Amino acid sequence: MQLPDRLSVLEAVAFKETFQQIFQNHPLPPKIILDFRQTTFIDSCGIGALVNNYKNATSKDIELVLTNVGTPVMMILRMTNLDQILTVELLSESSQPPALPPTHPSTRSGIKRGLDIIGAIVGLGITALLFIPIATAIKLDSPGPIFFSQIRKGWMGKEFRIWKFRSMYVGSQDISKGKIRVKPLDENAPDPRVTRVGRFLRKSSLDELPQFVNVLTGEMSLVGTRPPTPDEVDYYDVPEWQRLDVKPGMTGEWQVNGRNQIHNFKDIIDLDLRYQHHWSLMYDVKLIIKTILVVFSKNSGAA
Repeated sequence: MQLPDRLSVLEAVAFKETFQQIFQNHPLPPKIILDFRQTTFIDSCGIGALVNNYKNATSKDIELVLTNVGTPVMMILRMTNLDQILTVELLSESSQPPALPPTHPSTRSGIKRGLDIIGAIVGLGITALLFIPIATAIKLDSPGPIFFSQIRKGWMGKEFRIWKFRSMYVGSQDISKGKIRVKPLDENAPDPRVTRVGRFLRKSSLDELPQFVNVLTGEMSLVGTRPPTPDEVDYYDVPEWQRLDVKPGMTGEWQVNGRNQIHNFKDIIDLDLRYQHHWSLMYDVKLIIKTILVVFSKNSGAA
């Protein structure tokens, strides 16, 4: 199968549909070869289609091989660790180092990155000042670690570990071992999984202070889209991968537009795409100011 020169949202949707048509053949082919000779650009939707097609092929015992993969595409496969999963045959490597894929102008903005670094340093200074009282309160309230970490999907679907102050009882998210505590049917009732100190940390957004580490390392930005979990991304259709064209943020449209009330998946996706459409440095500043106002309002905090 010959891949196009660009593998963005429209081409990625067509790529997935063509793959689905192959699965309707009888008998199924033992191997499918994807020729990337012409492909010089791939964004998060292209990655999403590739991951989806790989999973479908594997489920039907079909070998998937990527051949003639050039440097730009290979860089993305390495960045997302897909080169460790997929069978890849390289085209001749270029001696020139590839540039980052231009998925969205925010990812190429040196000023935005500079603001992230300055904001992260200031934020970590605040975190250091508040660490002892927060850590003491967490330990006195319930047994367990001070920090909570979780794998999330970042730019282009690259996985990273996000950090927060722990706000839930230990084991409350361990679904596989049957320890999860179910949310109450009454959404206005307190979530029994969240500790007393955790409710305060969430309401004040203090639980998110350790994420300044993620911002400093470049895995996140001060402003961006909501970072999804790998389980959530597994259910994405190809167009929904567009939200991964930008770095996830500590704050963004979802956080300042009533995150307690917005739980519909489509609404969250629409907010993330709206951020990408309206993005500018001034827009980031406006969202940061709105975030500060929301944090100090009586209705702030996560559900």
